Amino acid sequence: MPAVGDLASALLAPVLALGTEYYLFGVAAVISVTAFVTLILAPALGSYGRPWEKVAAGFLSLFVLAALVGLGLGIGIYVFFNWDDISKWF
Repeated sequence: MPAVGDLASALLAPVLALGTEYYLFGVAAVISVTAFVTLILAPALGSYGRPWEKVAAGFLSLFVLAALVGLGLGIGIYVFFNWDDISKWF
């Protein structure tokens, strides 16, 4: 029977192989989805009583999510292509 330390290192080895940026992106994604659900989706669903109204509000909230993701991508692409000028601000 393998020792507990060997088992723990075998289970943690693949986790430790990831770079730090993957953990940061994962945490940022969880925070972003949590913020969307609590600040946009929950109030939209809570505003209506009929089931079909809740479905419609949830569907329309996806457009808000798409707009926020598009805005984030646009800002990210702008920063990526203009980093030489932006880095001079600091």
